[in-house]
Amino acid sequence: MSANRWWHPQAFASRRDNLAVRSRAVQAVRGFFAERDFAEVETPCLQVSPGMEPHLKAFTTTLHDASGGPALELALHTSPEFAMKKLLVAGVPRLYQLARVFRNAERSPTHHPEFTMLEWYRAGATVDALMEDMEALVRQCARAAGVTELHRAGRLCDPFAPWRRLSVAEAFFEYAGIDVLATAPDPLSPDRDLLAAEARRIGISVSDFDRWDDIFFKVMLDRIEPHLGEGVPVFLHSYPLSMAALARPSPQDPRVAERFEAYALAVELANAFGELTDAAEQRRRFEADMALKAELYGETHPVDEDFLAALEFGMPESAGIALGFDRLVMLLCGAESIDQVLWAPVAS
Repeated sequence: MSANRWWHPQAFASRRDNLAVRSRAVQAVRGFFAERDFAEVETPCLQVSPGMEPHLKAFTTTLHDASGGPALELALHTSPEFAMKKLLVAGVPRLYQLARVFRNAERSPTHHPEFTMLEWYRAGATVDALMEDMEALVRQCARAAGVTELHRAGRLCDPFAPWRRLSVAEAFFEYAGIDVLATAPDPLSPDRDLLAAEARRIGISVSDFDRWDDIFFKVMLDRIEPHLGEGVPVFLHSYPLSMAALARPSPQDPRVAERFEAYALAVELANAFGELTDAAEQRRRFEADMALKAELYGETHPVDEDFLAALEFGMPESAGIALGFDRLVMLLCGAESIDQVLWAPVAS
């Protein structure tokens, strides 16, 4: 019986090589950012707001006052984003963090309820600078791991070749034959019926309850994502404005946001934004996100008023990116599951 437990020497031995790669990748990350004069920061996992993404579920807890004062309801963060942006306001122009983050009800070969997120920000930068960072960082990690290619399920991807840059609109047209921006004549309120008709035309099932973004993700998962990062990694950029999250609108095309995701071998590695600095607009988006969360799941998270106060005070124009570090290690090792690159898994 004990031979099946993760800590049994025989079972643990199967991960030894992967964990050695992980350790070398951690050292490569720290060396990469030290060379570029980034400050490594540490921010609390316990936050007033864990993050405002409607579909993420958080772990919550109660902080009791040592002096007997009122208790405070807190949550484990789903990303260190809010605290790191406050440090941008405080005057730290380049910062990164290898953060432990927490997402409830997430477990799959590429998901774990507690995982390591590498997040970094550059004041005065654009998402183009983050793409350059991402390419150089993955290459440095690959060299540290002693590999020339990323690999998964028998497929290979060359991070040393020039990475492909593909807009969301181009991806929808190339892989699904859909003009996705035409289904959003009002960029902030896309037309659900237009996208539903296009999805059905190419054979994707759509229910009467699916919203525009539900249909968007069905097309993404079925027709587009399996092709992303074949041969070389890809930056999927210029997301429709309604999917901007914490990103600002693109000055080149008001229909889209300054947002990209990096993919290799159909695995999403990173999500990046040209950061929104308008406190009023950010509050509007938070309120819309929590209204949707309440409608879908019957729960909400409080707004981090301190974060909005920091934006109001004046966050510099900046760009930020979050990279799933465990997923990168998976591709460096060719591991089939995220558990195979963790020192110890969360109990299941």
